[in-house]
Amino acid sequence: MGENGDGDGLAENVGQRFDRLPATADERRVEGRVSREEVCTYFEERFGMPLETFEEYTFWEKGSGRIWIYAGEAPTPTSVEALGMTCLRTRQEHWKPTTDFVARFGHHATRCVIDLTREQAARFVRGEDQELPWDGDWGYLIAACELAGEREPLGVGLYVHGEFRSMVPKGRQRALE
Repeated sequence: MGENGDGDGLAENVGQRFDRLPATADERRVEGRVSREEVCTYFEERFGMPLETFEEYTFWEKGSGRIWIYAGEAPTPTSVEALGMTCLRTRQEHWKPTTDFVARFGHHATRCVIDLTREQAARFVRGEDQELPWDGDWGYLIAACELAGEREPLGVGLYVHGEFRSMVPKGRQRALE
């Protein structure tokens, strides 16, 4: 049954279905589902990404806490294999942006970005953890390195107790020369 007893099933999380995030928490129909406003506020407050960055995008949940970003409109709910790209994991203690999201949107970040030297960046993309100084908030950070005169986002790492842990997925780790 749906939350209003209509049997539509839209008040529950279905692992193989994309559901558009509600605009605000007041519009939430699925317990535990975040809202578009909460996602955008997270990216703004944690990483300094302007809210306008996401004006042309919709956010969707598929599975439990896997948030996707999509440049366009689609009917909701929808049962497709993929829609846009995963951008955030929310149903865990700390929200975690994905590597793909950081590669696409990380250049908008003005906070919680750790600038790595080329040697540190090479270790990071190989998946190695390293002791690094950081005087900002602990938690998930965007790793970046200067390439061709521009700050380029490399991925996501977890900073705790003076250690920066690479979160680069095994299949995306690379040895840089």
